[in-house]
Amino acid sequence: MNLYLLRHGIAVEPGTAGYESDSERPLTAKGKDRLRAAARAMEELELSFDLILSSPFLRAKQTAEIIAKDLKLRKKLGFSDDLTPAGNPHLLIRRLNQIRPEPKNVLLVGHEPYLGKLIALLAAGHTSLEIDFKKGGLCKLESDFLLYGRCAKLVWLLTPRQMEMMA
Repeated sequence: MNLYLLRHGIAVEPGTAGYESDSERPLTAKGKDRLRAAARAMEELELSFDLILSSPFLRAKQTAEIIAKDLKLRKKLGFSDDLTPAGNPHLLIRRLNQIRPEPKNVLLVGHEPYLGKLIALLAAGHTSLEIDFKKGGLCKLESDFLLYGRCAKLVWLLTPRQMEMMA
């Protein structure tokens, strides 16, 4: 399985008036623009996904919706509480392993530090490895079978700026 992890785009700052709940913070206009460039970069990389699974928090949901729309994959979009900042990686891995037919390419959309810890867990076997995962950054992991622990190879980690240059 090729597992792609995308951190949500630039969002309204925490504590901004009108957005007291962290789960309700939307993307900014700049965040949306950068994600459209990320979608173009994904097209340049000839990426397609059998499944796009996102945190239901607004900024991640909007991120996933932009990518799904631009790549014409809206029917492949789903949501999981296991991708929220307090999500459970055990449950996420179990859910991914139960999908039949087994997807070849999966895009996970979520938050930091959760996604960075998930990358570290799957690639190194522990969560103490620090990953500088920028908003709108994209990571690729390869795994024959997902386990809770070291089971994947880190193939690449792209910054939003690198994706903008590719678009």
